[in-house]
Amino acid sequence: MSQALNNPAGGGGPHRDYGATAESATPEVSFATAGGSSGFSPTEFMSLSEDIGHNITAVHSSSKQLEKQLKLINTPRELPALREKVHAINTKTNVRVEIISQDLTRLQAVVRHRQQKLQLEKLTHEFQGVVMKYSDVQRQVSDAMRQTLRQAQDAEHEHEGEETARDELLHQQRLEQAGLQQEHDLLVERQRQVEQIESDVIDVNQIMTKLSGLVHEQGAQMDFIESSIERTAGNVEEGTSELAKAARSRQSYRRKILILLLIAVIIGLVVTGVIVAKLNS
Repeated sequence: MSQALNNPAGGGGPHRDYGATAESATPEVSFATAGGSSGFSPTEFMSLSEDIGHNITAVHSSSKQLEKQLKLINTPRELPALREKVHAINTKTNVRVEIISQDLTRLQAVVRHRQQKLQLEKLTHEFQGVVMKYSDVQRQVSDAMRQTLRQAQDAEHEHEGEETARDELLHQQRLEQAGLQQEHDLLVERQRQVEQIESDVIDVNQIMTKLSGLVHEQGAQMDFIESSIERTAGNVEEGTSELAKAARSRQSYRRKILILLLIAVIIGLVVTGVIVAKLNS
């Protein structure tokens, strides 16, 4: 019986992996690269911000749901349906966490001014907070279920120890009794569910590391944009100054031409007057 409990691969039907298995890594949250942002529309930043805010609220709500389930563990209400509900919450929320992380990367790609940078930092910090809370509650639920499972396993082992004084035939007969066999099968299924819930727990350290890198990259990009804006503004100012100088130079040139023409006209009038005077005399 104890061998079947520790190796439940054959019972309970096919096992679906929503997160990592006991032999693999914890569920990984991927971060998309910031490339390929040329297709964003002017309203993309606002739309992505709203989606991220909605999903952050949903993750927070999932933490509250898990806290309610945590209070039912180690009570008569800790039934298979409760463990299935916890697993369903974990599966759905883990997907939301991955979507948020990808959307934050996309949002970083369309930041164009400081106000948008501040909005991105605000959403990133909110996401970090709710993910840490969600991961913490996940581990509390997983640890509590593992503890109650060990208690049930220990109780079963103690029951088996009491039967060692009986002969092998009586032992086999009692194992074949429907009640004991059903209880054992439920314990095997319970272990499978607990292991499934343990595999759902996300690696919050991995997420925090990637988010820190995202914020650093975003800050560097924002500094580059602001530096480019400053250089452009300086070039525009310099160009404006040069145009103003050229305009003043052109006006001065025109003024000199007008003065020279006026002088030429005056000289012409004087010369004409002299000639006319000599002719009359």
